[in-house]
Amino acid sequence: MQIREADHSDIPGILSVLKASLGETSSKKTEEVWRYKHIENPFGESLVLVAEEENKIIGVRAFMRWKWQREEEVYSAFRAVDTATHPGHQGKGIFKKLTLKALELGKERGDHFVFNTPNSQSKPGYLKMGWKEVAKLKIELRALNPFKKNKQFTNQVQGKINSSENLLNLFFEKQKKTNQLFTPKNISYLNWRYINNPLQDYAVICNKEYFIAGYVKKRNKFKEFRLSEVICTTNGKKEAKTAIFQLTKASGAQVLSIAPASGIQFKTGIAGDFGPVLTYKAINLHAPKLLNLENWTYSLGDLELF
Repeated sequence: MQIREADHSDIPGILSVLKASLGETSSKKTEEVWRYKHIENPFGESLVLVAEEENKIIGVRAFMRWKWQREEEVYSAFRAVDTATHPGHQGKGIFKKLTLKALELGKERGDHFVFNTPNSQSKPGYLKMGWKEVAKLKIELRALNPFKKNKQFTNQVQGKINSSENLLNLFFEKQKKTNQLFTPKNISYLNWRYINNPLQDYAVICNKEYFIAGYVKKRNKFKEFRLSEVICTTNGKKEAKTAIFQLTKASGAQVLSIAPASGIQFKTGIAGDFGPVLTYKAINLHAPKLLNLENWTYSLGDLELF
C-alpha cells in the first residue's frame, strides 16, 4: 500500500471511493463540489492524502484548510472532513494511516491544529489518535409560529454583498478585542461560504448594517430555520432582528437556531448544549485554553458540516 498526497488528476478516483463507501445520500459527490471545498476555498487548498494499491485509489483523507485568529495571532488550521475507505479494502487501518500521515505533514509545514465535529461512530477513532473533546456546541433555540407565513420562502440573496464590506471590517476589529478564537471573514469568504455554495442554498439578506445567512433544515417532525451567520453593527441589531423574522415567517419553520455569540437577543428561547461535540487536535500549538469552549466565539456556519 502506498500513501501519498493527492493532486487534481486524482479527483475522479477520489470521488469513486467516496461514492462506493458513503453513497450519495449524505452529500453531493461531484467534481464541482470537490473543487468548491478543497480547491476554491479562500483559506487555501486542502491537504488531501490517498491510499493506493496496484495504482488504484482505495482510501482518501481530506483536511480542509481554515483560519482562526485570536487578537493579532492567526492560526493555520484544518477541518477534518471527507474520509473514506473502499468497502473492498476495509479493515486495513487505512483511515488511521492516512490521518497520521496528514498530521505528520501538517507538523512539518507549520500548521497549528485540527478541529472537527465527528459523529458518534467516528469520534472514538479520533480520540484514539489524540483528539480531545472540547464540548458540545452551545446553540440558542426559539420557538416560531409556522402559520405566520407572509410569502413564499425562497433561498435567494437580498441586497448587495459588497455593501457589507465596511461592516466586516468593523466586525473584524471588534472580534480582535475579545481575546477569543474567531474565524476572520471578508467578502471573498462570504461569497464562497454562502453565496456560491453548491452544497446548500442559503437565504441571504445583507446591507451596510448586517449580513444574515440561513436555511431551512428538515427534521423528522418539524422544520428548523438555522441562522448560520449573523453579523451586524451595534446600531443595526434591531434592523437585523426584523430581517431574521422576515425570513423565519416566510420559511414556515417551527424552530429557529442561532449561535449565542451572534449578539441578537430574543425575548423567548433557551440556550444549551444542543450542538455536536467539537473536537480538537494540536499540531504545532500549545494552547490548553482551546479545550475550553468559552475561548471560542463562533457562528453555526463556522462549525456546521458542509
